Amino acid sequence: MKSNVACASQEVPWYVVNVPTGRESALCKVIERIAPEGVVRECFSPLYSTQIKRGGEWLDVEKTLLPGYVIVATEQIGRVKRLLREVPEYTRVLNMGESFVPLADGERAWIDAFTRKGERCVPMSMGVMEGDHVVVVSGPLLGREACIKSVNRHRSIAYVELEICGRRVTTKVGLGIVSRAKDLPAAGTSRSRS
Repeated sequence: MKSNVACASQEVPWYVVNVPTGRESALCKVIERIAPEGVVRECFSPLYSTQIKRGGEWLDVEKTLLPGYVIVATEQIGRVKRLLREVPEYTRVLNMGESFVPLADGERAWIDAFTRKGERCVPMSMGVMEGDHVVVVSGPLLGREACIKSVNRHRSIAYVELEICGRRVTTKVGLGIVSRAKDLPAAGTSRSRS
């Protein structure tokens, strides 16, 4: 148990930077380019996997998990803030009051549990409908059904609410619904996947 605490305290803090929506990936590259070596350990815009139907086929796609935000792993946030002044587009480190606060362990843990450096894409979850409730059977939402606010079965996404730096953020993650429970009245034709 003590070794886990020691490891957690040695991790590089993650800070959230607000950027224009749709420019997340490009601005990560800019931040990494202008930062001196060792200042920014990682800059990324987390993604999520989902599926879309095109031409009768399900295709795997990746989409932005937190539109308008990038995550910067650094131990020198003051220096990063000064470097952001060189970026010609809007960038702002999120703060709480007068200080910059890294993502809390719980906020970071969800992304970190399902991704790794260089591959920051949360995999798709799979579930079934039981009445009006979603039961997740696999993936990152397994056991976290309470954070699901709504589901769009046709787009294979779930709207979830996360807390980022003390702010409630609603975002989308991939959730494929395999089938509906057979003994419940269906509100239309259900779709099944192979």
